[in-house]
Amino acid sequence: MPSSYLSWAAAVELFERRGLARETYRDLYEEEYILHPGAALVTGELSLDDHDGSPWCADTPDQATGYVIDGDLTVEGNIVNVDDGAAALVVLGNLRAANVLLEGDVKLVVLGDVEVETFVGNWTDKLVKVHGDLRTAVTILWNEFCPDLVAGTLRGRVLAPRYMDLTDLGAGGLEDPDVPLSALMVPEVLVDGEPGPDDFAEIGVRSGALRERLSAGLPLIRGGRAVPAASS
Repeated sequence: MPSSYLSWAAAVELFERRGLARETYRDLYEEEYILHPGAALVTGELSLDDHDGSPWCADTPDQATGYVIDGDLTVEGNIVNVDDGAAALVVLGNLRAANVLLEGDVKLVVLGDVEVETFVGNWTDKLVKVHGDLRTAVTILWNEFCPDLVAGTLRGRVLAPRYMDLTDLGAGGLEDPDVPLSALMVPEVLVDGEPGPDDFAEIGVRSGALRERLSAGLPLIRGGRAVPAASS
């Protein structure tokens, strides 16, 4: 189904019909969005920084404030946001992807569940709200990044600095399996020896290797799947 531009007034009407909480949508920018009606499938990477590479560019060539998916969104590759000023992503259903990397000024709102292999957030001026479960193999929270809301259960291993109170994550509870990190993540992304200046050293992860593998479409967890790599 083709995408179309959506005024803020029409977006609010849609949010209310779908049951998105007012305290969530009032935190979004009150501007024009791009609407994809119904469920959506993205075969490669979805970069919120690159509208020209998005699957909705053909029907809506000019970038808007963000994308509204009126249904489930499945991304066979990764979802990435690394720059300020990137498009918001509002999913009025469930979200499935290989991995999620959130940096920069990101806005991610999901009405249902999120299911990914890894969910990585790194020091971002953000609005990140998940109204269902956040289901991962590993969630990496760094540089004061923390989702604003996980209304369901946060499932999976969580790596975060010691100062972060993980009891605040997941209104439905936190299920953090007792699995050694070396048995869960591929060795290429683990700190082995002296960490570099940009590594997430306290939680044992090499940030550069993590980004390189995501860009190449390589998995971060043992047994994870390779996915379509980012276009150069």
